[in-house]
Amino acid sequence: MKKSEAKEITIPAIEIQTFDLRIVGDSPLIVHAWSEKAKKEMLDKQMKKAAKGREAKNPFADFCDSLYWLTEKPENPTMDDVLKAKFGFPVIAFKSAAVDGGYQSGVTANKTTSRGAFHVIGEFAEIEGVPIMREDAVRIVGTADIRYRGEFKEWATTLTIRFNSNAMSLEQIANLFNIGGFGVGVGEWRPQKDGSNGMFHVE
Repeated sequence: MKKSEAKEITIPAIEIQTFDLRIVGDSPLIVHAWSEKAKKEMLDKQMKKAAKGREAKNPFADFCDSLYWLTEKPENPTMDDVLKAKFGFPVIAFKSAAVDGGYQSGVTANKTTSRGAFHVIGEFAEIEGVPIMREDAVRIVGTADIRYRGEFKEWATTLTIRFNSNAMSLEQIANLFNIGGFGVGVGEWRPQKDGSNGMFHVE
């Protein structure tokens, strides 16, 4: 049997482009990062360690723990520390809003195509704005409680996006974010979760 002859093949280059997309909030952004305390309590529960008694609630500490600190977080932050600090929000939330929004509105046939066509660079996008402490009454498994979280009344951010221009155009991607900002949103109590917070538009 003869060996098959070597054959040259041509692989089309992937046209990767990058652009910055500025988005502006249309409704307050409510953030709720996992605190180190919450992570430890969850791990202890999974490891079946004895639960400690419930500590006294500290509203300001809960507020600070809910924020995604981009600058170093002090051990015991004050409001002055909060006003001087920079905060972010996970970029994956913005991508999910764009992907889900495009699929729900029928602009894209499936989520898989959108997920592979573009990527938001980095882990956190810096949020322009000053957080305030928000108080909400919540009910968890029938038990009433009060939650203290960070809220940005007015906010904006810039996302850096890499995309395959053979699969999707810059205009199409910007449109997905615009649709996702209205119908899905980001953060707590967003439209996707029966709320009206975390809505945004492409500037």
